[in-house]
Amino acid sequence: MKKGLIGLALAVVLVVGIFGGALGNKLIGKKSQVEIKQPEVRQEILKEENAVIDVVEKVGLSVVTVGVKKTQRIIDSSTFFDPFNFFNQVPQSTREKTVEQDIGSGFIIDTDGLVVTNKHVVSDPAGEYRVITNKDVELVVEKVYRDPVNDLAILKVTPGQAEFAPVVMGDSDKLKVGQVVIAIGTALGEFRSTVTTGVISGLGRGINAGGYGTTSERLDNVIQTDAAINPGNSGGPLLNSLGQVIGVNAAVSQAGENIGFAIPINVVRESIDNFNTTGKFSRPYLGVRYQMLNKRTAILNSVPEGAYIVEVVVDSPAAKAGLKENDIVTKINEVSLGSENDLSQVVSKVKVGDEVVLEIYRDGKTIEVKALLEEGQ
Repeated sequence: MKKGLIGLALAVVLVVGIFGGALGNKLIGKKSQVEIKQPEVRQEILKEENAVIDVVEKVGLSVVTVGVKKTQRIIDSSTFFDPFNFFNQVPQSTREKTVEQDIGSGFIIDTDGLVVTNKHVVSDPAGEYRVITNKDVELVVEKVYRDPVNDLAILKVTPGQAEFAPVVMGDSDKLKVGQVVIAIGTALGEFRSTVTTGVISGLGRGINAGGYGTTSERLDNVIQTDAAINPGNSGGPLLNSLGQVIGVNAAVSQAGENIGFAIPINVVRESIDNFNTTGKFSRPYLGVRYQMLNKRTAILNSVPEGAYIVEVVVDSPAAKAGLKENDIVTKINEVSLGSENDLSQVVSKVKVGDEVVLEIYRDGKTIEVKALLEEGQ
């Protein structure tokens, strides 16, 4: 009897051991499955890094450096100074020196040698500009076409000197805040083919852009990004993770860190289409400086939404139509101005030579005036 009980106990222990071991193996297997999630996270990080690398390799050949050659007058300060003949010093001599430097960036848009950059990068009519490719091939700029409205310019370089790899343009109307972006350019006018990454921090911003001694220009509806941008990046591309150009880097905030701005590529595309059709940048010109009043600001000041006129340019279409400072343009051709419609956006859709009807709020009254749009200079 005792032997039978002992045998039964051993059998139970053996069965429990077998099932316990199997159950332990299953539990260990489940635990192992939980632990392998960490490599999956690392794999996602590698995918993100590879996306940036792929974009740089794909678009890098399309990004160029813009340089300038200028003649500067140098004062020779080595004139001998005679303390006993102070009033009869030999005049300081001057000499001219040719200076070459990298001043901005750009990108190739077709195989014929057209390069897009910022207008403020090539604003000096006396400058002799050149383009340096990703492979350090220097190209002579034959012609500079400047957009009179947007901070854009097209450079025509001598064909046959290099193979041109055009960029692919995206759709800036579909951008989202938080979207990953990549900037490529000549950082600080010194470090060519510099790559920085970030996200879209904001859309529809308004800024003043300028550089290298030029006057600033007002740009509206631009892209804000935290990807590092500096004056040397001006004119370079802002790219999405597919390698499509979604903006032209234009300015950086001097008041804060990691606040850069880019002109939406759809604005550039319109300018290029205009250029391809007419051979020049032909833009309608009204001739005002203004500040948009949104609904909240308008309510607080008991005035309607619209474009508040800060300055009217002398002899401009606006001046000829009778616009004055402190006027508020509320409508253009029945299109209401405000949070949804900026004055420059509405004017840009009208052709040069067209007459537009402006609804003006002035001194508590609403009046209408007509302006004949001219070609911007």
